[in-house]
Amino acid sequence: MNSENLTKYFTDNNLLEQALTHRSWVNEHPNQRGNNERLEFLGDAVLEFIVSKELYNLLPDKEEGYLTALRANLVNTVNLASVAKDLEIGDKIFLSKGEEDTGGRINQSILADTVEAIIGAIYLGSGAEKAEDFIKEFILSKIDDKLSEPLKDAKSLLQEIVQSKGLAAPKYEVVNEIGPDHNKIFNISVVVGGKSIASGTGKNKSEAAQDAAKKALETFND
Repeated sequence: MNSENLTKYFTDNNLLEQALTHRSWVNEHPNQRGNNERLEFLGDAVLEFIVSKELYNLLPDKEEGYLTALRANLVNTVNLASVAKDLEIGDKIFLSKGEEDTGGRINQSILADTVEAIIGAIYLGSGAEKAEDFIKEFILSKIDDKLSEPLKDAKSLLQEIVQSKGLAAPKYEVVNEIGPDHNKIFNISVVVGGKSIASGTGKNKSEAAQDAAKKALETFND
């Protein structure tokens, strides 16, 4: 996507720059501008409200628990980081050299936080309607995909199945870590009843654990 997909929501480029400014950059460039954390705080609240309102209107037959789970699937770190990648935000963030050298531009937490900061900046600079338009275009547009998937993640589903069989909750153990600090691949084993039943890989421990749980679910289904 080109930068117009982002800049069209802004009338104040200074707000956009601040939304893209990580605290590490501010530490290296003192007295130039603030970081994006206050905007992130605001954007998080705006995002949750807009998504809640839209889900309430779109799904009148669904109960509170379902709507809560669906909202979580839309506003969680993984999904917001995916939105950031669609918008190529990683290339635009102002980071310190150290943060950049350790993979900050692909760090899911940094990417997700920046999306929230952008929403906060749009709300402040262009108003609630523009912030809602952004959320609808880039976040709520993924709702059909979410509706076609299980709302609970693989780890949650596996725990429910395992405990329904009278077993203790699964444990996740790191088997090994491969690669440099900024580009590690983790291998994690999921252990049920003292026995490893599957293993998974990922760029962080959470991703690897989810992959292991997904493969373990296939074992239980078989």
